[in-house]
This record gives sequence, structure tokens and C-alpha cells, in this order.
Amino acid sequence: MPSSSRSRPRVWAFLFVSLLTIVAAGWIVPHWTPALAQDAAAPADPAAEAAPAGQADEGLFWHILKSAGPIFGPLLLFLSIALVALIVMLSLDLRMAVAIPPGFVEEFTDTVNKRKFKEAFDMARADQSFLGKVLTGGMSRLQYGIEDARDAALNMVESLKSSKEQLNNYTAVISSLGPLIGLVGTVFGMILSFKELGRGGPPNTARLAFGISHALVITMLGIGIAVPGLFFNAFFRNRITRISMDTANIADDLLTQMYHNSKKPAPPPTVTQTPASTQAVPTK
Repeated sequence: MPSSSRSRPRVWAFLFVSLLTIVAAGWIVPHWTPALAQDAAAPADPAAEAAPAGQADEGLFWHILKSAGPIFGPLLLFLSIALVALIVMLSLDLRMAVAIPPGFVEEFTDTVNKRKFKEAFDMARADQSFLGKVLTGGMSRLQYGIEDARDAALNMVESLKSSKEQLNNYTAVISSLGPLIGLVGTVFGMILSFKELGRGGPPNTARLAFGISHALVITMLGIGIAVPGLFFNAFFRNRITRISMDTANIADDLLTQMYHNSKKPAPPPTVTQTPASTQAVPTK
């Protein structure tokens, strides 16, 4: 079974579990955090004990959710889920054991040494790994010479590398969108705050604090998305380069070995001699 087909169910299972975890955290933590804060924080004076329950500390997590707002909060949540999904998919796809399966290399080498070239080609075509696709492209041109086979293999490496880099570029896009959305949220929060200050009479401190908190929270969440996105973008870019180089080198060695084995003369067939005891004895 192809390695990509085996990893696809694990990707969807991980994404489903991650989504359930986020939803559960969104329901449980906001109700649980204020209770912990009220139990842990002992009031320093009797006036604090007499404060109404509605003015109690609501908890940092719930405060961040409220300050994010109904527009920027879901948007940043969507970006964070998309970033996690990309990181998981690329982590499973860009493993060295998946791109260059050791068992496939050993079996392919053994098949080529036995001069079973048709079986080796079918084996490479059936394998959906990085190396299998590169070998398939190179072996399809091996009949025209080793140089044509190498060029075809390198072209296949560049094509696969480009497709992986295109998927990895979305992590850079999300990393750029996070701070930009945070900047828009910051400007929107400051507009709300200055709008409250511009009203006649004393400003409403609750509305003023909400505008400032909204600006700071959106900025923090945008930066929080950008930092891991930039890290994993550079990490996967280096991993793609490493896998492409190793695949090209191994494919070149395997194609060269296959080419030289095809040029060697076939071993003479073994002739089974009839034992002397089974020879017919002439009758007189």
C-alpha cells in the first residue's frame, strides 16, 4: 500500500482530534478558569469580600476571548487551525522514511541485481514515495541512455520539490496574515477607544478599557500565529531541500546500477546433466 495512502487517515484523525480539543477548550476553560481564580485569590480587605459576584475576576483566557471580538477572533482561530493542519500534513509527508523508504531501496536493489528489470520498474511505479516517483521518471528514459535517464530523474525531483514548496508557502502566507490582521484589529480597537474619549462628558471606563484591550489582544494573537508559522516555514524549507538532494543522489546510484546490469551479458543457462544410472542400457 502506498505510504501517502497510509498517512492520509492519520492526518484526518489528528485534525479531527485537534478540532475537538479546541472546541472543548473553548467551552471548558472559560468556565473553569474564573472559578479557579476566585478560589485561589484570597481578598486582601473586607471590601473586596463584599464586592458583588459580577465584578469578580473573570479569568485571563475568557478575557482574551471576549476582547478578540466576534470578527477578528474567529478569523484568527481559522488561521491557527489551518496552520496546525499544514504543519501536521508536512510533518507526516516530509519524513525521511516516507520519502526514501529503506525497505523499498533494499528490495529494488535486490531485484535489479537479479536482472528482473520489468519487476523493478513495476515496483517503482507502484510506490508513491518521493524516491519511487523519481525512479519511475528516470527508468522511463533509461532505454535512451544513462544521461537521458538522469535528466528525467532530476526533472522529476524539481517537479516534486516545487509541489512541496508550494504547500509550504501557505505557512508563510499565514505567518504574514497573522500580524496584518492583528494590525487591523489594533487600529479598530484604538478607534473604539478614541470614539469613547470623543464623546461629551466623562468617558465610560468599561468601553474605553474594552477598546484598548481589544487592540492589544488582537496584536498578541496575530504575533502568536506568526512566530510558529515562520519557524516551521524555514524548517520545512530546509527539510524539502535535504530530501530532494538525498533522493537525487540515491536515484542516480540506482539508475546507474540498473544501467550497468542491463549491459552485462546474461549468465549462461545452467544445463542439468542426466545421471549415468538413468541412461538406457542397450539390449543384446
